Amino acid sequence: MLQAMPPAPLRLVTAALLTLAVAAGCATAPETGRSQLILMDPAQEAQMGLKAFSQLKEQKPYITSGKNADMVRRVGRRIAKEAPVEYADWEFVLFEDDTPNAFALPGGKVGVNTGILEITKNEAGLATVLAHEVAHVVARHGAERASQTMGLQVLGAIADAALAQNAPGARQGVMQAYGLGAQVGVLLPYSRVHELEADELGLLYMARAGYNPQEAIAFWQRFQAYNREQGGGKPPEFLSTHPLDDRRIAELRALLPRAQAEYARASKA
Repeated sequence: MLQAMPPAPLRLVTAALLTLAVAAGCATAPETGRSQLILMDPAQEAQMGLKAFSQLKEQKPYITSGKNADMVRRVGRRIAKEAPVEYADWEFVLFEDDTPNAFALPGGKVGVNTGILEITKNEAGLATVLAHEVAHVVARHGAERASQTMGLQVLGAIADAALAQNAPGARQGVMQAYGLGAQVGVLLPYSRVHELEADELGLLYMARAGYNPQEAIAFWQRFQAYNREQGGGKPPEFLSTHPLDDRRIAELRALLPRAQAEYARASKA
């Protein structure tokens, strides 16, 4: 069946999108082998992470001593030994914040909020969280996300220039559709890909560090229960940056056999 040729501006945008997709093969994620688009130098990336983390510590109170701060540093360093990263200066900091959260910045900077300790419960639970954050650093998810955003900004500029001769209303409508498509079709899915990939890598790192990967399932079940207690209202997964709890638990269960084998080897070492 013959199909009409799309308008020239649309062909230009489509070609640009295909170019970006091809360019995404310029790097490869560790362990999983997933193709990545990364336009940032590792040393530059690490320097940016260091600067952002230093600023955060100036703005937000954190704990430097005591059993919880010691535990965060001890468990973090134990996991980091299993996940070497170029230009990483690993630092694990416990922030005074009741929000149950943790985060990672390029260069090996990892923050843990005190609020999440109520859910981790024990060292293995904390290892689940820290290994997940370490995995984000190892896989360079921050640089990948920044590169994707840069690429989409370039494509948006190309699309806007290509539509310059169109009526203002039509041009605005196409650009709004492009913005929504970029967010829902590219950035949000990649966020979910990053989260699931960090789950997978984190499971392996915690197992290699000598923590039972089965505890990762228990942690995410506790986190799921916490979310339900808080009301549990979440948007559909395709509109969310994180995979739904049920999905990530199911995926972790599927990954357990490999992780358990890694844990068995670590236990014998």
